[in-house]
Amino acid sequence: MSTVSGVPALAGWYDNDDDGAHLLGARCERCGSYYFPPRLSFCRNPACDGEVFEQLPLSSQGQLWSFSEQHYPPPPPWVAPPGDFVPFTVAAVTLEREQLTVLGQVAAGIPCASLVIGMEMCLVEEVLYTDDEGTARLTWKWRPVAAGGGDGNDG
Repeated sequence: MSTVSGVPALAGWYDNDDDGAHLLGARCERCGSYYFPPRLSFCRNPACDGEVFEQLPLSSQGQLWSFSEQHYPPPPPWVAPPGDFVPFTVAAVTLEREQLTVLGQVAAGIPCASLVIGMEMCLVEEVLYTDDEGTARLTWKWRPVAAGGGDGNDG
C-alpha cells in the first residue's frame, strides 16, 4: 500500500503505522464485542455489563455488505473539496475478524457501478482536505482488493 503524507482528520479513529492504515477500535474484555469508533465507557451489548475495553487496530479487509452513491453534499462537518460537487460512493464493509460493519467512502476513481455485494474490500487512506496551515488531513476509504491497494494485512 502506498503511504500518504499527513495526519488523520479524526484523531483516535484511524491511524497509519508500520503495518499500514487501520481503524482504531475497542473490544469489551468481558464479552468480546468489537466497537468502532472506540468508545470506552460501557459495553453496548445488551447482554453484557462490561466496562473494561482493550483498544486495538481493527482488520483492514472485509466484505462489501452494502453501498450507495451520494448525489448531494453531506452536512458539516464534512469538508467539500475545491470545485463543483462530485458524487461519491459510501460503502459498508464487514470486517473479517471482528464481524463488525464499518461505513466509509469508496476510494477515488472507483466507480459505483464496479462494486458488487460480497466483494473483498481493503482499507486505504486518502487526503480528505488540506487545512489552513497546509497540512493534509487524511481519512480511511474502501477499495476493492482486485483494484489494488490491498496488501493482505488484516490488521
